[in-house]
Amino acid sequence: MSRVTGFALALGSVALVSSAQLGMRWAMVRLPEPAQWLQALSTYHLPLLGVLAAAVLAYALSLLCWLGALRHLPLGRAYSLLSISYALVYLGAAALPGFGEALNARGALGVALVIAGVLTINAPRGKRTVTKHRHAGSSQGGSTAVRSNHP
Repeated sequence: MSRVTGFALALGSVALVSSAQLGMRWAMVRLPEPAQWLQALSTYHLPLLGVLAAAVLAYALSLLCWLGALRHLPLGRAYSLLSISYALVYLGAAALPGFGEALNARGALGVALVIAGVLTINAPRGKRTVTKHRHAGSSQGGSTAVRSNHP
């Protein structure tokens, strides 16, 4: 069950950080320069600052999910899942209105390679078992541990 929890938390982190990145980008291209944000508080920019604040909150929540995932998954498996956010952000920026980013063959290939890499790293593995073999003809009856991979 903890592996499932780890994957759920890691994927939750991916969803939150991807949403955060898209939200931050969407707000930042519409807001004035950061030095003028105090002035923006009293103008029509207030909803945009709300989107930015929500994106920062999503980013913080993604960190909490990530910390939980690290309790349940090996780092190599968990960290590979974070790369899904690269694919999601790219696809979101290309598909959602207001971003104006194009989906092209090179980007689609990159997304496919990211997903293939994540699947490869997280594919089920054979369990490693330790078996003991007795040495034939040994006067002391010793044994040796032998590792084997069983699919």
